[in-house]
Amino acid sequence: MLVLGVESSCDETGIALYDSEMGLLSHALYSQVEVHADYGGVVPELASRDHIRKTLPLILEVLDKAGKTRKDLDAIAYTAGPGLVGALMVGAAIARALAIALNIPSIGVHHMEGHLLAPMLESSPPEFPFIALLVSGGHTQLVRVEGLGQYTLLGESLDDAAGEAFDKAAKMLGLDYPGGPRIAKLAERGSARFSFPRPMTDRPGLDFSFSGLKTFTLNTVMEHKDENGQLSEAVAADIAASFQAAVVDTLMIKCRRALRETGLKRLIIAGGVSANTELRQALEAMVLKEKSNVYYARPEFCTDNGAMIAYAGCQRLLAGQFDEGGLQVRARWPMDELSPVAE
Repeated sequence: MLVLGVESSCDETGIALYDSEMGLLSHALYSQVEVHADYGGVVPELASRDHIRKTLPLILEVLDKAGKTRKDLDAIAYTAGPGLVGALMVGAAIARALAIALNIPSIGVHHMEGHLLAPMLESSPPEFPFIALLVSGGHTQLVRVEGLGQYTLLGESLDDAAGEAFDKAAKMLGLDYPGGPRIAKLAERGSARFSFPRPMTDRPGLDFSFSGLKTFTLNTVMEHKDENGQLSEAVAADIAASFQAAVVDTLMIKCRRALRETGLKRLIIAGGVSANTELRQALEAMVLKEKSNVYYARPEFCTDNGAMIAYAGCQRLLAGQFDEGGLQVRARWPMDELSPVAE
């Protein structure tokens, strides 16, 4: 089955072609980072407009790369949520219209299920069951995964997601959007000399909280500005390193706890923050001590992309699932509402 994947949940337009027998054939991504950088975050209306401009040209590009035409498609998968409603509507409307025109099935995919399954695109994918750490700008969750659609939420952020905290901390340090890569780069020049808290690690459970880190960062910045209200580059680098270390330690501690409490030996990390080098190194060291294994997607598939949507959609289409009824997208969509796929 040849499936076209369309991702448009936020500020990146991702398109991919996935074949159930041959694997990923081609993919393309258009990022709107430069469009939104001046605003310090994503502007929903601008995001929707750029998806309108870029989705069809990228579909044609991906088909051409693979040497395929629209008539070769067997189905289309698109992101139906969660995400920005306007952005989701663009991708969903184009995908559904194209599927109707070609008389082929379509399916709306859960964005976080796409992220969760992204490591399956690698040459040595994990086997079920496993623990998944989904960590991005909008979500921080620990999920027990027994199979496709068989998800149990173990813990989640009670306030800001880790990626959101990175963005806000970066803004406090005068860094551009997106904050995660900017803080990671600045932290390379600094030392984690400030004692940032590791929120909710001193109590039972697998939930997260990052709003306190945000407040601690702001207070630290204000305390170390000079008489002109400026922060030296050296101090800024140390604050970045200290903030990053706190987030990484918190995520690592919770992942270790999840592995121990469930008895599982496989951990996957997915989402934009999973590309963070310090986080990967910390988790690799942790699973080595725990005699477990960690898996993640290649960096280009950690952030939003069409390949993960094409793959996730293909698995559900092969199980006989497809769209029925009218066009529907969801800004919020709990993963436990997803239907399981029988083996």
